[in-house]
Amino acid sequence: MSTFSPSLPGGTWTLGDLTVTRFGYGAMQLAGPGVMGPPADRDGALAVLREAVDLGITHIDTADAYGPHITNQLIREALHPYPDTLRIVTKVGATRDEQGGWPPAREPEDLRRAVRHNLDNLGLETLDVVNLRLGDAQGPRPGSLAEPFETLAELQRQGLIRHLGVSNATADQVAEARAIAPIVCVQNMYNLAHRQDDDLIDELAGQGIAYVPFFPLGGFSPLQSSALTAVAARLDATPMSVALAWLLHRSPNILLIPGTSSVAHLRENVAGAGLPLSDGDLAELDKIGG
Repeated sequence: MSTFSPSLPGGTWTLGDLTVTRFGYGAMQLAGPGVMGPPADRDGALAVLREAVDLGITHIDTADAYGPHITNQLIREALHPYPDTLRIVTKVGATRDEQGGWPPAREPEDLRRAVRHNLDNLGLETLDVVNLRLGDAQGPRPGSLAEPFETLAELQRQGLIRHLGVSNATADQVAEARAIAPIVCVQNMYNLAHRQDDDLIDELAGQGIAYVPFFPLGGFSPLQSSALTAVAARLDATPMSVALAWLLHRSPNILLIPGTSSVAHLRENVAGAGLPLSDGDLAELDKIGG
């Protein structure tokens, strides 16, 4: 059991009837290079998952496409049988090719197969939350999600899925999904410098729906901003800590899922997200994406 146990920043949020910590953990980086194959340090990957739970994190984000299958198998090995409070959120709608690409897989049978794989590899009978991944690697793309989302809604009625969400979605697709079945979260790219979803975040907050930013630290192109650097220097903090703390301040419905394959980095992320920001700090940071 870890001896490092700060109170998690941000408190909690409710996904439908499931309470989770607003500070969660994204498991994508546990697979090998390019999110393909096994990790170089399997014991280290298992240790990160166990540390996340020891720290009190109750929200783990994953997908069976990571590896593929590897990340979910690691989660099961590290944490099964799962604590009663732990919620595992997964996504379907994309697979992997031999080149490491992410081709879409949103036909009804693709989705049924993906749900079965998630259940099998995680060792579950019901998935807590399943997000339908839309768009492509370049971002959301317009178009109807009716057929794939109706397929997931049917799997939900069968008891294989508890709650639904969407990922990499446009605002119109979010509205279309909500007309088909209730959703508990939207997972899109968003951070200090990429704030195209500001209006959507505020709308979802009013509806009690979580917004989960992926690439909260910039993803493959880390955030770089003179204003961010200046605020971080003034607070004697890292720019990444400031970026995470800003997200928690941005709206109460924002849930964080920063990923790492390092126990030390996980602890740094938790501590950094709890960084107090003044009104002046927030005003300065808000200008970055303006």
